[in-house]
Parts: sequence; structure tokens; C-alpha cells
Amino acid sequence: MKILVVDDEQDIKTLFEQRFRREIRESTFDFAFCFSGEEALAYLREHPSEAILILSDINMPGMSGLELLRRIRENAPAPPPFIVMITAYGDAANYDEAMRSGANDFLHKPLDFSTLKQKLISLS
Repeated sequence: MKILVVDDEQDIKTLFEQRFRREIRESTFDFAFCFSGEEALAYLREHPSEAILILSDINMPGMSGLELLRRIRENAPAPPPFIVMITAYGDAANYDEAMRSGANDFLHKPLDFSTLKQKLISLS
């Protein structure tokens, strides 16, 4: 399963590669990383319908994760990707806006990697 992770925190790549080492080695998951909403849109244009799951931070400089979500949903390839929004802020307004804009799920930071792994396996 191809998973696109979008987060302005550069160390997220190392964290995911450590936590999903076995799944990456066994080719269960194939991660791509973008560090801004703009970079993610460019990646999706270059790799249409390759990412079947997108994990995106909400609070990023420049284009927010919510704006990225709206833009992906407006121009989604078929089949559209499953999108999970991630935030350090558990406020109802972000949750409501994400769900209204087409998010499939919502997670809070710090990420519980056991829960995330279970969700990803259930989707694969």
C-alpha cells in the first residue's frame, strides 16, 4: 500500500521509517514523504492515483492540511485516496472542518503508532 505522509516536521520521515521498519522491509507499506501542502500537490500530480492513503498534518506553514484536503478532494483521481488528518490540537472546530471537507479519519499528535498501524493494516 502506497502511503503519502505530509508534515512540515522533517523528523517525521525518520520516525515513520523506524516505527514501520518491518512493514517497509516486507513491502506491506511503501511510504512517500512531502514536507508541505504544495509539495504534496506536486507529488500527487506527478503520481496520479499512486497514493491510496494520505496522512496529513493540519497545521503547516503555507498551505494548511485542511486546504490540501479540499484541493485533493476537488481534483481526486479515481478511486479517491483515503485521507487521515493529523493534528496536535484536538479542538472540535478542526475536526468538524476536516470531516466536512472530506477527511476519512482524524488522529491526534503525538501519534499512537500501535493504533495507526492497526488502522493501516485494516485498510490494506
